[in-house]
Amino acid sequence: MTEKNLLANPAPLGLMGFGMTTVLLNIHNAGFFVLGSMILAMGIFYGGMAQVIAGALEYRKGNTFGVTAFTSYGLFWLSFVGLKVIPELTGFKGPGNIAMTTYLFMWGLFTFMMFISTLKKNKALQFVFISLAILFWLLALGEFTGNTTITMIAGYEGIICGLSAIYLAMAEVINETYGKTILPIGSQTIK
Repeated sequence: MTEKNLLANPAPLGLMGFGMTTVLLNIHNAGFFVLGSMILAMGIFYGGMAQVIAGALEYRKGNTFGVTAFTSYGLFWLSFVGLKVIPELTGFKGPGNIAMTTYLFMWGLFTFMMFISTLKKNKALQFVFISLAILFWLLALGEFTGNTTITMIAGYEGIICGLSAIYLAMAEVINETYGKTILPIGSQTIK
């Protein structure tokens, strides 16, 4: 058995950090509760730090896609929290709607480019990435237009996106635990 085979799969950790934090933020975007410390704390510790850790572990496994995805989205969550908290702590002006539109659009563009790589991976991962690109672009459009209905629609779409990441994370854990496909992800290989 090679050393590579002895390493655990860090993807479920990163997917859960992304998925749970995304669901919670988008329950807010859908209008169910206000943005508060619960979402911001999840953004720092589970969406942010857990994904950065997962990215570092993917580096150890030689997975360029995993490193890029988890580290980038972990840093997205940390920067998102920073955009919300830094103005409150420092008195510096927060980003205006054009700046936030650009921020969200660029994350959508990055995500769409990452989606292209998922076309060589499983269907569940493809769904996570295309739904995330759509989410970022809907949020950018909502920010640009100031249309709260678009942001609310983005919230519902984001809940679906986050739940798809949670499904994929748990499918990877459960399928590996049982050594067979219990939860299908499309074109998967059990190791």
